[in-house]
Amino acid sequence: MVDLSVGTPVDPVPPVVRAALTAAADQPGYPYAAGTPELRAAVVAALARRHGVTGVPPEAVLPTIGSKELVAWLPTLLGIGAGDVVAVPALAYPTYEVGALLAGAEVVRLAPGEPPPVGTRLLWLNSPSNPTGRVAGADELRGVVDAAREIGAVVASDECYLTLYAADGPRPVSVLHPRVSGGRSDGLLVVHSLSKSSNLAGYRAGFVAGDPGLVSGLLAVRRHAGMLVPRPVQAAMVAALDDDEHVAEQRTRYAERRIVLHAAVTAAGFTVTHSEAGLYLWVTRGEPCRETLRWFAARGVLVAPGEFYGPTGDRHVRMALTATDERLAAVAARLS
Repeated sequence: MVDLSVGTPVDPVPPVVRAALTAAADQPGYPYAAGTPELRAAVVAALARRHGVTGVPPEAVLPTIGSKELVAWLPTLLGIGAGDVVAVPALAYPTYEVGALLAGAEVVRLAPGEPPPVGTRLLWLNSPSNPTGRVAGADELRGVVDAAREIGAVVASDECYLTLYAADGPRPVSVLHPRVSGGRSDGLLVVHSLSKSSNLAGYRAGFVAGDPGLVSGLLAVRRHAGMLVPRPVQAAMVAALDDDEHVAEQRTRYAERRIVLHAAVTAAGFTVTHSEAGLYLWVTRGEPCRETLRWFAARGVLVAPGEFYGPTGDRHVRMALTATDERLAAVAARLS
């Protein structure tokens, strides 16, 4: 069985990151909840260098234990609860909804570009999208951000796949980019993970940045809740953020794997929807997703049912690019 159902990295951790982790292994004291000055500076520099996001002060950066825990607990950390609304994409990473439910809030699903309804306290954005790989343009994001600001909603942009794009495809843009934010960070948070760009899923390495007031509030709660990133992991994050070469290499790996898998599924009679960037192909042939799942399983390929990401995904499946070149070659052979 070739497992393409989960986006878990399979490529090596970059040597420069492993060396930094090892060098920081002797750390008997507690780590800083706020992150070391070196880590905050590395995040600020990487946001500017990689994504054109400038003007982020170090105090507006906070390391997280991967991105999933921040996604799951953000509504609670922001004081959102019963009677409040959390808006998520119509097709979305399930933890957005789980986090809202943990806080006791109501969940509404929005189509791409749809403004949040009045009463929304938190709006999740995700580009490139998990599961669809759709890239939202700067104008679309700016419209949603403006609408959220009008009603006082916090915008949380999940940007875990921002570095994974094709050379000839659309370039994803951060919500903190001036073309989207208008040069202001008020009401905006971006969530980043090093799991996909640097193969650090096992390290649990992520960060949140944006509105200094919101980040300060998150820190005040997180330090008392024990949400601390281990000091050796913080050192490894600095090394990963300072080195762009391995990020470019990983982007190329996934772009090449996308070409192989895309060709295989389209030759087998499927249609690939969106999937311009990110880590997945969003695949359909117009039938219920569980039938498609069984078709792939009969050929030794495990995929994720689209209904897992929202009701409108019931005729798609998600296929991850996180498999070795040999395993993807096996998929291509089996589908032919």
